[in-house]
Amino acid sequence: MTVEEIRGYLKEVRHPARQDADIVELGLVEDIEIGKGGVVVTLAFPKRKDPLEKYIIGATRAALIRGLGKDVHSEVRTVVKDESPRQQPQGLGTEMLADVKHIIGVASGKGGVGKSTVAVNLAVALARSGYKVGLADADVYGPSVPVMTGTEGITPSGEQIDGKDYIVPLEKWGVKWMSIGYFAKRGQALIWRGPMASNALKQLILQVNWGELDFLLIDMPPGTGDIHLALVNDIPMQGAIMVTTPQNVALADVEKAADMFRNENIARPIYGVVENMSWFTPAAHPEERYEIFGAGGGQKVAAQLGVPLLSQIPLVQGIREAGDAGQPAALGTGPDAAAFLALASSLASSLASSLAHQQADNMMANNQ
Repeated sequence: MTVEEIRGYLKEVRHPARQDADIVELGLVEDIEIGKGGVVVTLAFPKRKDPLEKYIIGATRAALIRGLGKDVHSEVRTVVKDESPRQQPQGLGTEMLADVKHIIGVASGKGGVGKSTVAVNLAVALARSGYKVGLADADVYGPSVPVMTGTEGITPSGEQIDGKDYIVPLEKWGVKWMSIGYFAKRGQALIWRGPMASNALKQLILQVNWGELDFLLIDMPPGTGDIHLALVNDIPMQGAIMVTTPQNVALADVEKAADMFRNENIARPIYGVVENMSWFTPAAHPEERYEIFGAGGGQKVAAQLGVPLLSQIPLVQGIREAGDAGQPAALGTGPDAAAFLALASSLASSLASSLAHQQADNMMANNQ
């Protein structure tokens, strides 16, 4: 192997906020050492904190593993590089969320229940209802938003505001979209440990110029691990909705996910439950219903949690076909689109009711 070969592997690593330039072009690769012990790449970052530093380090490691193979030891080191005093320090705060009214997580606790499908179509339905909407795809290991929205292969641009670098989200159908999938090649695995994935995800929410939004939906990954804790601790998420299918195995995982949000150290409200794949209706026989995954599960878990059942989404072939084609079903006029529009209305009502109760409780506490 040669230094030039390794440099070629590193050119695959792009900086999302620098007009998609690679790290070699940007001068971030300080040194490449080839020895008996393997390969050591040194990245040089400025003194001012780059919010995407962790992402770039992880992507560099992944590029070396892909290029050199797992049998060749590779290491990524970092150094601090002096810079012009004219450059201003860049922090990673929540200033880009200052004009976002409601940040809502879309969670499930279990994969395979159609959570991303619900999140994408809910975002489109809210936009159709007149709201300003954004969606952040928080599933760093399996991002699906680019495919579902027909934005795969498009890289968001970057911009500077007051000397700080920000990412401009893609916009389509009145919704602003952001996903780690925009910065990885199709089929590319992100070989990240939990803390690195959490940091990259926070950067792809906090470093985005969302502008003024009524709703920012966060499509959360399955489970209750590091990424979820990072989101609820470092992102000002108001609360969440839970997506489930009617069968018992999905309901059990929803209860665990809801318990995480309601933990005393997290304390985020659940605004309601969405039952997906409630029944199957053949296109040729729209009056027929086949409850393939059981019946009443969503209502049952909603009652247990003491929250409303926001909507029941049918298992319709058109929803799957629309997602694969990058044209969400909520854009249409059929019963599937109507179900998502009803969900948007139910969420807005549940959120308003929850906020009213919170205000009343606060007033009572202040009067005591």
